[in-house]
Amino acid sequence: MPEKKNPTPQPTLFKDEKRKLIYRPEEVSRLAKVDVKTIDAWEKEFPFLNAGRTANGKKIFREKDVAIIRRIRELLDLKVLTLAGIKRRIEEEFGLVTPTPVHPERMKKTLYAVRDELRDLAAYLDAGPKKR
Repeated sequence: MPEKKNPTPQPTLFKDEKRKLIYRPEEVSRLAKVDVKTIDAWEKEFPFLNAGRTANGKKIFREKDVAIIRRIRELLDLKVLTLAGIKRRIEEEFGLVTPTPVHPERMKKTLYAVRDELRDLAAYLDAGPKKR
């Protein structure tokens, strides 16, 4: 009797059962061979490394975060880059963009301009259509 072939391929997500969507800090520590406190320090140093929180406030990491943490550890072990160099390398490799800081006075000026435009628009709309 011929074997039945499965006509629909399995989604990639389920082929490797070891992959997870989220990881607890202890799991990340074990996988990356880095202490949990070190990971916490790296979160402050690298703005793109940002753990999420569950509904009850427990810290969680995505698969991408685990890959980034592993890569940071690899680059630190090489001892050829500074932390700033590692940050730039990770941003390049993972396609991350850190927002450029904006001076508070420039931000304030822009917000005032937006506010004034919104007020003008609201006044125009309140005036209603002009009759000819």
